[in-house]
Amino acid sequence: MEIRICFIGDSFVNGTGDPRCLGWTGRICQTVCDRGYDLTYYNLGVRRDTSTDINNRWLREVSCRLPPEVDGRVVFSFGANDMTLEVGKTRVERSHSVENIYQILTNAKQLFPVLMINSPPVEDAEHNMRIANLSDDFAQVCLQLDIPYLDVFTPLKDSEIWRQEVIQNDGVHPRALGYSELAKLVENWSSWKSWFQKQ
Repeated sequence: MEIRICFIGDSFVNGTGDPRCLGWTGRICQTVCDRGYDLTYYNLGVRRDTSTDINNRWLREVSCRLPPEVDGRVVFSFGANDMTLEVGKTRVERSHSVENIYQILTNAKQLFPVLMINSPPVEDAEHNMRIANLSDDFAQVCLQLDIPYLDVFTPLKDSEIWRQEVIQNDGVHPRALGYSELAKLVENWSSWKSWFQKQ
C-alpha cells in the first residue's frame, strides 16, 4: 500500500543550502524508496516559518495531500525561527511557541501518526542557547502527548561536518554533507524505522 508523508517546517525541512535540492527529507525518503516501499512525500518546509506560521497553515496543507483513504503520516520540525532575534526580541515568545506546538501536535495526533524533530544548531552561540532551551520545552510537550521526539540539535552541535558546512555557507544552513549527517540521525531513529517494518 502507498504511504504518504508530509514534512512540515522551516528552511531546514525545505533543505535550503543543499545544491542537490534533497535536504534531509529527500535523503531519508530516497532510502525508504530504495528498500521497495511505495512512498509519496511532500516537502512543506517554508523559509522563515515560525511555529505560529505552521500552526496557521499545517492542517489545510496536509488535508489536501493526505485524504482519509490513504496511509498518511506527518513529520514536524521547527523552532529555530521562533528564537531568531528581531528588534531585540525573539520572533515568537517562548511560551507562545510552547502553546503553538501543543496545539499543533494535539490536533495532528488525532488524525495521523506523528513524529517531531527539533531544530538543528546554527553558528550563532546565543541563538543556539535559545534553540536548546526551546527544544527542552518541545521535548516535554512531546512526552506529555506521547509523541516520538528526536533531538538532532545535540549531536549536530558536536558534528564538525555540520559546523564547517554551516560556517562555509550562510551561518545557518549546511550544504549536502551537513544534510546527510542530519538524515543519518533520522534514519537510525527507532520511531522513524518503525514506520517501515515490512509485514
